[in-house]
Amino acid sequence: MAKKDKNQQGGADAKQEKKGKGKGEVELIEAPADYTPRLYARYVNDAVPALNKRFGFKNPMEVPHLEKVILNVGMGDAHADQKLLESVLDELTIITGQKPVVTRARKSISNFKLREGMQVGARVTLRRAKMWEFVDKLFSLAAPRIRDFRGLPDRSFDGRGNYSLGIKEQIVFPEIDYDKVVKIHGMDITFVTSAKNDEEAKALLEELGCPFRKRQTAETAA
Repeated sequence: MAKKDKNQQGGADAKQEKKGKGKGEVELIEAPADYTPRLYARYVNDAVPALNKRFGFKNPMEVPHLEKVILNVGMGDAHADQKLLESVLDELTIITGQKPVVTRARKSISNFKLREGMQVGARVTLRRAKMWEFVDKLFSLAAPRIRDFRGLPDRSFDGRGNYSLGIKEQIVFPEIDYDKVVKIHGMDITFVTSAKNDEEAKALLEELGCPFRKRQTAETAA
């Protein structure tokens, strides 16, 4: 586990290049080949030994790891306001360093005036280096900026080792310029892990620095 895993650390993103040079597009710069995200180093050096000690894994491949992180923004009026949709795409690009895709309605719903194929939001799936960088930023910078922050909920696991949370305002991310925001919106973030159960998944996220909300016991409340 001490070696740099190409699937985890981002070997596929080795080539440095600039993207999105068109007018109004956000410029993307890939990380150099020898770059190791800080959170990935923490995972290898600290999280893996801690998880091994806690759960007693017999095979190194059993140690849970992050596979991907998915950000999804749903905008019901995106099909009617192209400027709003473009602003969401630009914001997700700035936040993640990766260009998102537009999500479309899978079926028509007359009550919502929704037709199949209509633009309803945007989604981006992060893996390798970009994933580690985003999670590091979310845990250490963005989450503490949430209004009245007392920690992230620790009950939003799906029973299969995956964790989801919702953020109400995109402006918690330091890259977002409030003066350029077209509309305040939230997003759903899903962490997909290789953990076999929720206990292992939560332990993994805790070792990575996830600021879970601390529950009050009868003793602490008193």
